[in-house]
Amino acid sequence: MDKDRIAGSAKQVKGSVKEAIGKTQAEGAAEKAAGMVQNTVGGGKDAARDALKK
Repeated sequence: MDKDRIAGSAKQVKGSVKEAIGKTQAEGAAEKAAGMVQNTVGGGKDAARDALKK
């Protein structure tokens, strides 16, 4: 698993927690979105690596 996927998932959780406790919803939503993007990038890297192994 790519490190971007791990970091992205962590950001998603952190953003969700911020949204849930109402700290700053905009900040939480932005961090959650950034985590989703980073997770997607990591997934692409994993797929490329897997394709090259075949």
